[in-house]
Amino acid sequence: MPYVFLFLAIISEVIGTSALAASNQFTKLVPSLITVAGYGLGFYFFSFALKSIPMGVAYAIWGGVGIVLVTIIGFVFLKQKLDFPALAGIALIVIGVLVMQLFSKTISH
Repeated sequence: MPYVFLFLAIISEVIGTSALAASNQFTKLVPSLITVAGYGLGFYFFSFALKSIPMGVAYAIWGGVGIVLVTIIGFVFLKQKLDFPALAGIALIVIGVLVMQLFSKTISH
């Protein structure tokens, strides 16, 4: 169940970040409200994930997966370009999350 909460935290934060890009520095009401709700729910769900997942590991997964998802959204929907170093960095983030998930004894599977 803690990974369900972590997944919900990541999705909420990604929604909040995506809406933040559309809020035009909080001048558009609906995207601004979605941003606040997304971040609020993200931290709420993250707090439940922290009951069972070590904080550093949970935060690394949350940050890493969030970065990848936000980058994909930026690329697909906002037509943001990615150069090779950006793609290489994102690949390293994915590899880091996979290494923790597959090999770390710190994480309760």
